[in-house]
Amino acid sequence: MASRILLSGLLALFFTAALASDPSPLQDFCVADTNSQVLLNGLACKDPKMVDANDFSSSGLHIAGNTSNSVGSNVTPMTAAQIPGLNSLGISLVRIDYAPGGINPPHTHPRATEILTVLEGSLEVGFVTSTPQNRLITKVLQKGDVFVFPIGLIHYQRNFGNGSAIAIAALSSQNPGVITVANTVFGSKPHIPSDILVKAFQVDNNVINYIKSKF
Repeated sequence: MASRILLSGLLALFFTAALASDPSPLQDFCVADTNSQVLLNGLACKDPKMVDANDFSSSGLHIAGNTSNSVGSNVTPMTAAQIPGLNSLGISLVRIDYAPGGINPPHTHPRATEILTVLEGSLEVGFVTSTPQNRLITKVLQKGDVFVFPIGLIHYQRNFGNGSAIAIAALSSQNPGVITVANTVFGSKPHIPSDILVKAFQVDNNVINYIKSKF
């Protein structure tokens, strides 16, 4: 009986790990059919006979993003929404531009690990381990340096130099998703009740309402 329980536990762990990222493709490619009304886990496939090189290509990643916003950064994505040929391949890419002093605020990707490299400038990067340790692991990166953010963990980047900075990041999902902590907690629709946030953040109601007004 004990051996059966152990075997069941091992199988559960195995299948949990196997399903922890995008499903593997079952054909050479599954170019996204952006006109399909079919709803499924991913995007419906275009007829392979109608596929051409443009389905696997995009342009414009050399163009700097507009960082004139409250956080001083801009993310330009290259997911299956921009490159239909990425559908089912389990990978995507983003360009991140940072104004002087700009940040990519604390956020998490629920479906992807991220590997980031600095192309220009200097970045302070960091992620926080899960509760109960809540340990901040941080490093200052220079041009050419690489850093990994594990799947699901809250992380950030900050321009650590005097000029603009640029980074490229690859993610292990065609649609990694992003949950920006401040926007999600204080800008939800409808709002999370203020009394919950008052207890969670241990501040008074006026502080919570002020922060909510920013989102």
